[in-house]
Amino acid sequence: MFEKLKQLFADVDDASMEKMTLELVTAALLLEVSKADFQEDPAEIDKIRDILVQHFSVSLGDINAFIDEARSTASDSTSLYPFTRYINDNCNNIEKYQLVVALWEVALEDGRIDKYEDHLIRKISDLIYLPHSEFIRAKLSVMGNT
Repeated sequence: MFEKLKQLFADVDDASMEKMTLELVTAALLLEVSKADFQEDPAEIDKIRDILVQHFSVSLGDINAFIDEARSTASDSTSLYPFTRYINDNCNNIEKYQLVVALWEVALEDGRIDKYEDHLIRKISDLIYLPHSEFIRAKLSVMGNT
């Protein structure tokens, strides 16, 4: 019985991982940060659009549909695990650092870093095994640019 349950959960997990892409995972995590302070600021959403267009193959014409897809993916998920697992399986430390920089950029876009945003970024950094010194370096680099 337990083997059947394990297989059922493994099949569901594998199916959700198959549709994941780095762009989608990044967008979902950026959106999670944007709503961590219980306010989805339009400036933060614009920053997410900029990041996705600049760093990924998302075109300006497709960006709104892509963000809607990322929102749907994030709302369907019950945890950060599928996203952080994808990052751990597919990214090196430099890419993880760049992701955390992008998370800080979104959090700071409204002019302040809320304690919930800080907590969520710290949690994501821990889950992707980014060294704490790199987490701090990413935060300081973004705060130094404002």
